[in-house]
Parts: sequence; C-alpha cells; structure tokens
Amino acid sequence: MGALPVCRWRLAPDGYATYRQLRALGLRPGGQSVAAELQRPRRRRGPLVAYLYRIDRAKPVRAMTPGRWAALAKANQAHRTCPACRRDAGYVIPASLGMCSTCAFPNNSPEGASWNSSPHTAR
Repeated sequence: MGALPVCRWRLAPDGYATYRQLRALGLRPGGQSVAAELQRPRRRRGPLVAYLYRIDRAKPVRAMTPGRWAALAKANQAHRTCPACRRDAGYVIPASLGMCSTCAFPNNSPEGASWNSSPHTAR
C-alpha cells in the first residue's frame, strides 16, 4: 500500500469527508479504505490526524430494523437497572458506583425524607 495523501487542517479537497461528516450526511464508508488524511500541527506533540473517505464511494446508512430497536431498548434498560435492588433508576447507573445512588449511599438521606423534600423549601 502506498502512502496516503496528506492535507493541511481545514484544507481538505472537495469530495472527501471524515467519518462524522459522512454520518451527518446519512452515509457510511461502506468498506472503502481511507483515501487521505488531514493533519493539524501541534507545538510539542505529533499532529492531530483525521482520516478522510471519498463521498462518491460512500453508501447510505443501514436503516434500523424492529429487531435492532428492540435490542437497543433492552441494552438501555439494562444500563438503568440497579443490580442491588433490581429497580429502574431512571438514569444510566455510573460504572464507578455499580449501583443506583440510593443503594450506594443508604445513610445519605435523613429519616423520613422524600425525593422532593429539601431544607430550603418552605413548609
């Protein structure tokens, strides 16, 4: 394989796009190899590199099937379910805790406090 053509940052030729730019256009590389690269020089380190693909060879993004939607919903539900209390936390459980905040910090809330009670609310 020969060397890739190198372009300066913000000076990419027409007809080339990065992966994110292809996605914004509703396209994907579609098996093509990298056609060129952009390089942005930095002072004390190596240059930042972005790979470019040809737009004319890109293919449309595959549509989501009902099976893919179901799998995505199931995966998102698994990320929200606390392994300790088995309840839906309503948010993605942080990997650093490994459980919902109620299970991770059981003594953090005062006795009889509810989710909407605050010492700053007037009673």
